[in-house]
Amino acid sequence: MKKRSQWPKMVMLFVAMALVAAACGGDDDAGAGDDTTTTAAAAPAATTTATTEAAPATTMAPEPTTTTEMEMIPCVATIGFIGPITGPVAFIGEVQLNWMQYAVDVLNEELSTEISIVEGDNQFDTAQSATLAAQFVDNADMVATVGPAGSDNVDAAGAVFEDLDPDFSFVSPSSTREGIAATYTGMFRTVPTDADQGPTTADFMIAEGAAKVFLVDDQSSYSTGLSDSTTAALEAGGVEVITESVSQDTTDFSALVSTIPDDADFVYLPWQVAANGQIFANQMAEQGKTMRIFGSDGMDSEDFTTVGSLVAAFAPDIAGIAGSADLLAGFLAEYDDTNTFGPPVFAAVQVIIEATYRVCLTGQTPDRASVQAEIANTDLADSILGSPISFTSDGDLAEGQFFIFEIQEDGTKTLVG
Repeated sequence: MKKRSQWPKMVMLFVAMALVAAACGGDDDAGAGDDTTTTAAAAPAATTTATTEAAPATTMAPEPTTTTEMEMIPCVATIGFIGPITGPVAFIGEVQLNWMQYAVDVLNEELSTEISIVEGDNQFDTAQSATLAAQFVDNADMVATVGPAGSDNVDAAGAVFEDLDPDFSFVSPSSTREGIAATYTGMFRTVPTDADQGPTTADFMIAEGAAKVFLVDDQSSYSTGLSDSTTAALEAGGVEVITESVSQDTTDFSALVSTIPDDADFVYLPWQVAANGQIFANQMAEQGKTMRIFGSDGMDSEDFTTVGSLVAAFAPDIAGIAGSADLLAGFLAEYDDTNTFGPPVFAAVQVIIEATYRVCLTGQTPDRASVQAEIANTDLADSILGSPISFTSDGDLAEGQFFIFEIQEDGTKTLVG
């Protein structure tokens, strides 16, 4: 289990003013006044983006005590982003990066902080994730990062962070593998784990009367772990589970499809590459296999569109959350589209920036250790996700749940569980 020191709580205003000489000023180059995008010297695969645009305020973040206070104590820091901006799951990385930029704009405006971003495209590749992690550690201005997205990439980056600087925090907005956060000192996440997803998925299929399920994992650690938890819950409910395994690199599933029993009620695909799931569905249709497909959260993508299929999601559709309506409207005014992978990024950015802000209020310059301590102390009564955010001692989200959606003919998804 991870051990973290407890950072002092927010001090009173007069203490912060008395310590103004030691306040959290920083390098002017990292300030929000620079609106350029440049290649980071220590990280050739990453780009630095300083944000300046005003954005709709949210009531979820603490407001400065006074305007004068923040003018006297500028709060300057750099945070990173590691995600698949390009590659086989670019639909995840593009949306996550857009929400990252939007969140920094919103919170910089609301808190008068000066937080800049260094972007890192891992291309959904574990080696690239490890390279970016080393580059981020070498960036002395960076206090924490959002990402990586998937559990395999979290493992690759996490090992580097743990080895080079355990005080470096990384908040994943989409890694769900059970137990992974406890492995790394600096890891936190704003989504629930597969300890929740597996039973939620199994319970739904059992409630639908499933007697036999054909399950295929994609050989990633994410997929095999989720396969295990779902299988255990199904079997505990008296369901027969037939398990198969196939590489993520496979694109011809016709032979595997031919082995699906005609009396199977569901085909369960806990996969990370949704486009592969669509190929699988197409080849099922070609062979007259009509059983319902159930995809994991990795299949919750516009790349998987088979009507009547089900997908799990680790976040709700925030369009239905009254307190998040303004944030969603502000995001859609700037960016074309979103999906359930986006809002947990906003939550992750909020966790990091508010932690940095609390350090600044003590009159100290934020560093990795102090920011990590304050991330561990996070206690948001509400969030863009419509639920509180705090962390267990292992860095897992203390409260969270999975949702189940059904794909409709027009491509939309309807909440069914």
